[in-house]
Amino acid sequence: MSMKSMKGKWIKYIPLLGLCLPISGQAQEEIAQDATSYRAELFGSLATGDNTPFWMTSNRYGIVPLEGNNTYLKAGVFHQQHFGKGFRWGAGLDLVGVTPRDKHAYIHQLYAEIGYKCIEVSLGSKERYHSLVDPFLSSGDMIYSNNARPIPEINISIPRFTTVPLTKGWLQFKGNFSVGRSFDSDYLSDRYVGKYTFVEHVLWHQKSVYFQIKDTRGDFPLSGTLGVQHIVQWGGTSTDPKIGEQPHSIKDFVRIMLGAKGGGDASLSDQINVLGSHHISFDFGLKYQAKDWSLRGYYQHLCYDKSGMEFKNGTDGVWGLELNLPTFPWLEQFVFEYVTTRNQSGPFHYIWFDHDKHPGRGGGGDDYYNNGEYVTGNSYFDRSVGSPLLVSPEYNTDGAPGFQNNRVRDFHFGLKGSFSPTVSYRFLLTAMNTWGTGTAPLLKKKDGISLLADIQYQHPKLKGWQFGGSIGADTGDVFGNSSTGFSLKISKRGLLKAYK
Repeated sequence: MSMKSMKGKWIKYIPLLGLCLPISGQAQEEIAQDATSYRAELFGSLATGDNTPFWMTSNRYGIVPLEGNNTYLKAGVFHQQHFGKGFRWGAGLDLVGVTPRDKHAYIHQLYAEIGYKCIEVSLGSKERYHSLVDPFLSSGDMIYSNNARPIPEINISIPRFTTVPLTKGWLQFKGNFSVGRSFDSDYLSDRYVGKYTFVEHVLWHQKSVYFQIKDTRGDFPLSGTLGVQHIVQWGGTSTDPKIGEQPHSIKDFVRIMLGAKGGGDASLSDQINVLGSHHISFDFGLKYQAKDWSLRGYYQHLCYDKSGMEFKNGTDGVWGLELNLPTFPWLEQFVFEYVTTRNQSGPFHYIWFDHDKHPGRGGGGDDYYNNGEYVTGNSYFDRSVGSPLLVSPEYNTDGAPGFQNNRVRDFHFGLKGSFSPTVSYRFLLTAMNTWGTGTAPLLKKKDGISLLADIQYQHPKLKGWQFGGSIGADTGDVFGNSSTGFSLKISKRGLLKAYK
């Protein structure tokens, strides 16, 4: 069994995560309340290289193709309505037609949900965002970002911070608990059958919980946030007949939820360590709120096993600063992030060493987003479910599965604002450096710069219409070659029926 899957007995130290509820954020576009509404958009881009520039494709729920010179049409209908005392229900259908792609038309979102007061239950494929980092300016959440297509799932959540009783408004929490399944087996078969083995119909489990200490009356300017996220790949059937069907019973679900060892029908690695492929993050935030501005610092610590949970993988994760200036004339928000994943608890997994001769903790060679059984890694349709800066498998020039560049040190900047009531902008710039992986390091590091400039225009007399244009560019050799691109987008939204 590959060392990628040989991980320590770590998740048993966090069994309380099994009781946690992921975080619902505002990455997806707001849906009109107590109304049936619609959205439609037409997008097209041209590029000088083989690939569309990085920030034109990344953190867009997997809609924009990697291949250069593409177009898509996206249209959806959404319903959200309150009823009774504290109840609400919603549903949505979102269709995409895109070229070039393996399937030119597909269902992007299809879901139904019901809520009561602070609790919400949702079934289906929906754009969800569970992170506290900004969905439009951040480089992306390390565990569950808005980079890949929505995974169909059952999701139970408390989507907004809710005050904990008996704390006089000082303590709030929110979170979620979900179980989903991949539907990318046809795509993976077209790409890998006859070349590589992989696991079809992968099951997913994701949960998170966040606590916030904040004076809800607004008298005290400081607030702090502490959270944990956990995502697991499990189940499915390997195309290698020697491996075959992976454990997926109710008992196995309890095992992956609590981070326990696999049973007798699991692989030898999963019987020794834990069942499935796990990633965890510890999220920390501290915010100062002034009258006309706010400043927030945050750190998302990425863990792959017990060594990471003990912070033996150094500073690996995302370090960020976010400045909000809502009254400033042209700059509303600025984000800076430092992303590093080079430590990975050291280059070797200590399980292979003679512990009597070499005493110590052990547990290195984390190999983020990769796994011995789940060789396509932490991805859906070959796009990273976590941070896009750990370059997705679809960028692999040799056509192999998995993450070939997961040791990075990147500097990311993002800012947005408005030049006038009708013209807004967004700018992203990332300086990238990658050293390959611990098991397959590059002889010479790859580096480059990726940038994006967005302009949005809303005509005051054309209600619901928005017109946008973008310029993007990649330099260096991180993505194989440099590319410059230009895109245009026209979107329209409106109400079909209002209920209040």
